[in-house]
Amino acid sequence: MTHYDVAYVRSQFPALKRTIDGRPAAYLDGPGGTQTPRRVLDAVREYLADHNANLGGRFATSEETDATIAEAHSAGADLLGCEPAEVSFGANMTTLTYFLAEALGRRLKPGDEVVITALDHEANRSPWLRLAERGVVVREVPVDLATCTLDWTAFDTLVQPGHTKVVAVGYASNAVGTVNDVARAAALARAAGAWSVVDAVHYALHGPIDVRALGCDFLLCSAYKFFGPHVGLMYARREATAQVEPLRLATQTAEPPYIWETGTLNFEGMAGTTAAIDFIADLGDRNVALVEDRLPAGLKGRRRAVVAGMLAGEVYEQPLATWLREQLAGIPGVKIYGPPEGSPRTSTVSFTLEGFLAGEAARALGDRGLFVWDGDFYAASLVRLLGLAERGGLIRVGLAPYTTQGELERLVTAVGDLSRSAR
Repeated sequence: MTHYDVAYVRSQFPALKRTIDGRPAAYLDGPGGTQTPRRVLDAVREYLADHNANLGGRFATSEETDATIAEAHSAGADLLGCEPAEVSFGANMTTLTYFLAEALGRRLKPGDEVVITALDHEANRSPWLRLAERGVVVREVPVDLATCTLDWTAFDTLVQPGHTKVVAVGYASNAVGTVNDVARAAALARAAGAWSVVDAVHYALHGPIDVRALGCDFLLCSAYKFFGPHVGLMYARREATAQVEPLRLATQTAEPPYIWETGTLNFEGMAGTTAAIDFIADLGDRNVALVEDRLPAGLKGRRRAVVAGMLAGEVYEQPLATWLREQLAGIPGVKIYGPPEGSPRTSTVSFTLEGFLAGEAARALGDRGLFVWDGDFYAASLVRLLGLAERGGLIRVGLAPYTTQGELERLVTAVGDLSRSAR
């Protein structure tokens, strides 16, 4: 194909047929969780209807479940660019991060240091802050509030060989869309002899992930942010796993990825995650001509298709996001937050509107069938530092591969109407 077929993409999502008071629902809430394509719904239903069993049995449905779980690990590896044994599944990214922090924390002693950032979602802050109860010192990289970007001079200073043991950083801000140089952060950690942990929950929908190129030890994301069920995934570099002893049952295997996977997993969610990754691969196969010049050499099979699918979504969404920021910036009373134009950022657009609390504006837009988020989105530290907590935080618009120009035009018109009503 020589153009991105958004009509085809939209045809895959049953939810997009919904209306609100006669208006088509515009799902601009992707950073809080995308809608789900039909193939994912079918995969979850089919697993529960036809293959539901526990692992390790000597009968058909158990053997089919074994195959389902193996395929989910393989699909996760194609998503992240690693080995299947380096991908573990859990309840969600937050729970997995607490589990990881406990495992790494058992190797730390009082006075050891962990570096986090003020830009991050609380899920990549609170688990590490909790280690202070053991005497671990938690350092925080500040944010340049004018640009909503990390202070890299401070970052370089805070990561110290012999002192820093963990560096935890977000791939992209779920509040304002800033994309961080996580490869640089991982390199700082590596030079200091520290583990690097990347929260890729927000980024995972907006660009391809290559954990080998990033050089990180751990990376976490959530399938419901890229068309899947509510399941968390964690990449754990094989060599890093060998250095720690996660909490586990005496009967639980010590081999990765199972050393990280406690109890009975969400098998139907893992089946749905495979289907979600296959959906991204389908987008890649359909749009490879659009992104062939951007595809890294040497990729094959589903991994190549997944990377192409992520790149195709980025190629489609970024011009729409730029247009939206330009249009909103021209509305009186609107202030947009995020990095400067031309800086790495996702297609997430956050703003405030004079005369409205964020929740009031989101409710008014929701009544028009325009689904946007408001609040701090658990990036509470950033919103507090921006001085927006008392205003209810930010209004957040998230683009996805199914977003249309027409939906954004409706949004701009609605925000303009609200602006005029406040004057």
